[in-house]
Amino acid sequence: MLLQQEREEIVFFGRKLITSNLTTGSGGNLSVINRQTGRVAIKPTGVDYFEMRPEDVVVVDLDGKIIDGHLKPSSEISLHLGLLKARPEINSVVHTHQVYATTLACLNWEIPALHYLVGFSGNKVPVAPYATYGTPELAQNVVQSIGRYNACLMANHGIVALGTTLSAAFNVAEELELVARLYYQSMCIGKPQILSDEEMEVVTKKFTTYGQPQTH
Repeated sequence: MLLQQEREEIVFFGRKLITSNLTTGSGGNLSVINRQTGRVAIKPTGVDYFEMRPEDVVVVDLDGKIIDGHLKPSSEISLHLGLLKARPEINSVVHTHQVYATTLACLNWEIPALHYLVGFSGNKVPVAPYATYGTPELAQNVVQSIGRYNACLMANHGIVALGTTLSAAFNVAEELELVARLYYQSMCIGKPQILSDEEMEVVTKKFTTYGQPQTH
């Protein structure tokens, strides 16, 4: 089976989206690219995460041509491929409808640096203008708005998170849901204090050495 490891990761982290309350039903989507082959494993559209099997995950090239798989790829395939083309340093895209981040997206509010964990995106989480789901216009809006950030809210829709691995992209989405909730709750009772760009530069540098060193 082509891209077996990547397809298994889609199944595993797709189920984690549900159990971590980052999406509901079959909503949201995930992709992983194998940069050596230029092939992309992507969730099939409209398939329940707990019914999805690795062989159900679709493999496409960077032009969206199906290489392997018997189901239709995600309706947001143009979003995934656009980001993977624009950001060659990343290998995975996670798109969700997680509640707090999506609440802010519905307000068209960026998430500022009220907490240092916003550093998983950068010094903020920007917002891309609204466009109908699954359209090239939406993909273009997100690619232009995300720039060099690792996450972007999608106005009146949800959030997209990027990573060098699917695990990393999932982690970005999960950590930013906490930050989105903190921002929402802070705004309910007052005006949160925002960390400076200089402090966020310090934080993002520290993030590069966070965790255990990789061993080979």
